[in-house]
Amino acid sequence: MTEKLTLPPFAEQRPHSYERHGYRISDPWHWLKDPRYPVVEDKDVLAYLEAENRWFEQNMADRKPLTEALFKEMKARIKEEDSSVPQKDGDWLYWSKFEEGMQYRQHWCKAVSGGEDQLMLDENVLAEGKEYFRLGSASVSPDGHLLAYSYDDNGSERFEARIKDMTTGELLPDVIPGTLSSLVWSADSTMLLYGLANEQWRTDNARLHVLGTDIAEDVELYHEDDEGYRVGIGLTHSEKYIVISTGDHETSEVRLVPTDDPLAEPILVSARQTGREYEVEEHDGTLYILTNDDHVNFRLATAPVSDPGNWTSLIAGSDDFYLTDVCTFRNFYVTEGRENGLDQVEIRSYDDPSKVERIAFPEASYSAGLDDNPEYDVDKLRLGYASMVMPNTVFDYHLADRSLETLKVQEIPSGYDASQYVTERLMIEARDGTPVPVSLVYRKDTKIDGSAPLHLYSYGAYGYAVPPSFSTTRLSLVDRGFVYAVAHIRGGDDLGRNWYLDGKLTKRTNTFNDFVDVARGLIAKGYTSKGRISASGGSAGGELMGAIVNSDPDLWGAVVAHVPFVDVLNTMQDESLPLTPGEWPEWGNPITDMTAFEYIRSYSPYDNVKAQAYPPMLITGGLNDPRVTYWEPAKWTAKLRATKTDHNILLLKTNMGAGHGGKSGRWNALEETAEEFAFILWQMGMAE
Repeated sequence: MTEKLTLPPFAEQRPHSYERHGYRISDPWHWLKDPRYPVVEDKDVLAYLEAENRWFEQNMADRKPLTEALFKEMKARIKEEDSSVPQKDGDWLYWSKFEEGMQYRQHWCKAVSGGEDQLMLDENVLAEGKEYFRLGSASVSPDGHLLAYSYDDNGSERFEARIKDMTTGELLPDVIPGTLSSLVWSADSTMLLYGLANEQWRTDNARLHVLGTDIAEDVELYHEDDEGYRVGIGLTHSEKYIVISTGDHETSEVRLVPTDDPLAEPILVSARQTGREYEVEEHDGTLYILTNDDHVNFRLATAPVSDPGNWTSLIAGSDDFYLTDVCTFRNFYVTEGRENGLDQVEIRSYDDPSKVERIAFPEASYSAGLDDNPEYDVDKLRLGYASMVMPNTVFDYHLADRSLETLKVQEIPSGYDASQYVTERLMIEARDGTPVPVSLVYRKDTKIDGSAPLHLYSYGAYGYAVPPSFSTTRLSLVDRGFVYAVAHIRGGDDLGRNWYLDGKLTKRTNTFNDFVDVARGLIAKGYTSKGRISASGGSAGGELMGAIVNSDPDLWGAVVAHVPFVDVLNTMQDESLPLTPGEWPEWGNPITDMTAFEYIRSYSPYDNVKAQAYPPMLITGGLNDPRVTYWEPAKWTAKLRATKTDHNILLLKTNMGAGHGGKSGRWNALEETAEEFAFILWQMGMAE
């Protein structure tokens, strides 16, 4: 029997410092980074992580009944035996499904002409005996006979690619380890394009494999020399061209290769220009180019394939409409974007630029967009839709009569009555006068008099907009009287590209201030009160959690930080880490830029831990995480323990066999959510 810990784990301080830009920075927990990473075998490091895990388990032991109750009710809202809506692609229908009790999906197909359902891939079989499993890319060959797929079985995000003969069920001898990309077929189904992760987990290449040959003979079609850029592989929707794209967070460059001749000289659409982003579609020899070259909210330009750099504006950039995507079909094309923060889908004519058909959706606040539309020649569009109170819905939009056909509404077996819930969208003024949108959901019978607990969630980075979508797990808080709020803070692109730009680089602290100001605004409006707010965020959203507990610790009743990016100053100075060089356009380069160094140092959560009372906190990490390395949450926890002046609970849980996304499998992941909610309810004085 493991001896019970009487005190929280203690990570000793070992002298370590460095100098940069005239500053001497002390980092006594630097030793928690194993120098042999990604191999982690330092006994002291492992002993500390294991002690923290014991402390977590020990403190959560009395919460087991609550955790199990939460898991049971969360699971009861999920239809165990469930399928996606089949979608036609050529001669076949494709869909995925869960069987009762299964952790992972099965992938099925059936001939359009009829016949038996065919099992293409069973993730449960692939995951058998593994602590972690994640399917990466999966792609059926154009002739429909082969399935290329990749998987990661430890959370490190290095995927092994295999090819399956769908006629015989046998695996081809071709094995490609270490991929980190899509898998794209040549038109004749004999060749496969992929990208390998280099030693720093960066995809700097596009390679071509001929089936049946040794991978050592694979041809490198493109190599990116700039260590800050990443290479991606895709297809135009017409499937005439393979798209090889490279870029960082602010600059991009695209090359096209014919799918029927992958060894042809790549067509460079336009050479990179710092600060210019663009992506490319194709239709009948014309390129459709989405770019921010002359407007921050992007415009759509065209160019002939024969003269790809000669761009002519088709849709001008707009201050009011943020153009986010374009998809070409045979007889029309579709643009997506946001107006006033709400998703819009528009059908457009090749022949008449003025002819625009905007699809109308039934609610005032929602999340909507194109779903899976693999075919080029269609008379209907598959759409996905949800709101804070409306479960996930799949529509077909029929172009002939502009009607929405409901194909599937997410089923909640334990029952759900949307009429019992209220959703709102508010604007709350930040300290600099900027109105910040907030989406809310709560039960009709929840009193809005300041007495309700409130959970506040956000991300706020990389231009990722958190949609006002539906969540079954969220109901476990809402049904217990919580107001659940999503803050659409700067750093995301919820209100357009400038909204993102106003939360990055030297404007990064706007993100943190917005979150705090939203919390204060919700208190002022009577939705909750000080100390009755729980907050959560992961990755860059975990950085947000670290910043707001440093700046305003008394606002929060409980805080959960998942795989938090909190050691920002050190990480942005470590060029050997997987993501660092590519992240400098997002955060700044503190190695070469003293201003960036000083600014990051001013907010980096780890560097700004101070002797004050902190709220109760649950922090998570993944030992194999290549994005936010395990030592960031570990060092932060160690420093908090040594510095904070309160007796509030502080827990660190490190998944020793997983990565950035936590545990895999739908039930394992659900258990972690139940743990998180049990912690929140416990600390908010609402444990059952």
